[in-house]
Amino acid sequence: MKKLALAAALTVAASTAFAGGVVEPVMEPEVVEAATSSSAGGIIVPLLLLLVVAAAASN
Repeated sequence: MKKLALAAALTVAASTAFAGGVVEPVMEPEVVEAATSSSAGGIIVPLLLLLVVAAAASN
């Protein structure tokens, strides 16, 4: 009878220890934010072009 009680106790302890099973860890993807351009980014090229045209016209 003692062996039966010991076997039942070990079975309960083992089943709770392995209740979840072995699961591989899930890696969440890293969040990468896109590079944001400044609001003046679209006006730099036309201003440089205007500067080059003005320098060429002055010569």
